[in-house]
Amino acid sequence: MSEAKSLRTAYGEALVKFGGENEKVVVCDADLSHATMTGIFKAKFPERFFNFGIAETNMVCAAAGMAYEGLIPFVSTFALFGAGRAYEQIRNSVAYVGANVKFALTHAGLSVGEDGGSHQSIEDIALMRVLPGMTVIVPCDPIETEKAVRAAIEINGPVYLRIARPVCQCITAGNDSFIPGKANQLAQGNDIAIFATGLMVPEALEAVKILEGSGIKASLINFHTIKPFDKTAAIEAAKATGAVLTAEEHSVIGGLGSAAAESLAGLDGVKFARIGIEDKFGKSGTPPELFEEYGLTAAHIAETAKKLLQK
Repeated sequence: MSEAKSLRTAYGEALVKFGGENEKVVVCDADLSHATMTGIFKAKFPERFFNFGIAETNMVCAAAGMAYEGLIPFVSTFALFGAGRAYEQIRNSVAYVGANVKFALTHAGLSVGEDGGSHQSIEDIALMRVLPGMTVIVPCDPIETEKAVRAAIEINGPVYLRIARPVCQCITAGNDSFIPGKANQLAQGNDIAIFATGLMVPEALEAVKILEGSGIKASLINFHTIKPFDKTAAIEAAKATGAVLTAEEHSVIGGLGSAAAESLAGLDGVKFARIGIEDKFGKSGTPPELFEEYGLTAAHIAETAKKLLQK
């Protein structure tokens, strides 16, 4: 089994790996390379690393210029500062012109933990997903993170990679398919379909086991790409089971649950529910404590699935 590690560490290591293969890859950071783990790339390729200090808006505009000159810039900072503070520049200097800039923003979601609600970006997927032409990828483990970095390099256009902070076990394999916009089925069942993304994928896997113990056979689909969304996979799973439950470490507004609801709208006879962060901010606590507080655990997924099937 592959080594457990933080997704931000997997991101930094992937930058070095693929940066060694492609000299057009450059990295921009906002004085957080020790936390985003882009410092690994800086140590290997110092001439291709640019620290902009606490000036995220300038960093995004500079990255757009780098892309215009044929480079492939990876812009990194915390998700709150990138998707929040620099949003106007991401919209107008990158997305509006289709610039080939990659946003690998770390410390997203409740799993930032003790940093508290002021630093827990729970709206970043919604913000990036609504931008025309923006690809949105949310890897679930270190292996998928490396594949996401490779995919971002290969995509011609803006990409958002949502990178989590905690150490994660590998639940996917190196030879598993990873195609942006194409969801992966991790478990097969005919009673209910669970759609999960990011850190909720391992929780959903555990929920599938809990449900199996109750005689409920659940299908689990990993939607590592939120945009473009695999509408075909969503509809096929809904028709096969008649019940869909989404799970995400993000607001229930604008993320995976919204993408699924939009895809399934008008489909008759399908029960539907969403698990995520309700219309509220985060708070300080360890990731396990916060997942319990906000109902993002395997046990909560299983219980919600049972209630949905009883309706």
